[in-house]
Amino acid sequence: MKLTAVMAGVGLLFFVLPSVAKDVMHMSPIEDAMQSDVYKNRLDPNIALYFGEQSHGNVVKSLGSFPTNKKTNAFNKTDIEACEWVLLSALLTLQERARKEGGNAVINIASYYKKNTVVSDTQYECHTGTFIAGVALMGEVVTLAD
Repeated sequence: MKLTAVMAGVGLLFFVLPSVAKDVMHMSPIEDAMQSDVYKNRLDPNIALYFGEQSHGNVVKSLGSFPTNKKTNAFNKTDIEACEWVLLSALLTLQERARKEGGNAVINIASYYKKNTVVSDTQYECHTGTFIAGVALMGEVVTLAD
């Protein structure tokens, strides 16, 4: 009888927890993340990143627009730490795509969370939950003139 009550209680948690799960949308400064040593040491300086409508060199060839949707463990991190970490992962994915396609830059980078586009030169959209943080980006891989 006691085991049945415990099992029922555990089962109830599976229905209750999702309804109280945290889901917070943040518009965070790109510059704060980009200035960190972690970013400077991990991002490839040979593949430029341009957010929103930031100016860039002349496009010689467009190789396509590509999405990335990254998640990270947010447990025991502040929302800012989790967002910056998952943004790095998304940017590394865009740079890897640029390498694969033969490009030297990713331009027009915009937030693309749940396919909702938010264009900004200075901010990115991040969603944090109790255990997970997520950033989705869309960027155009190009070859810029030297």
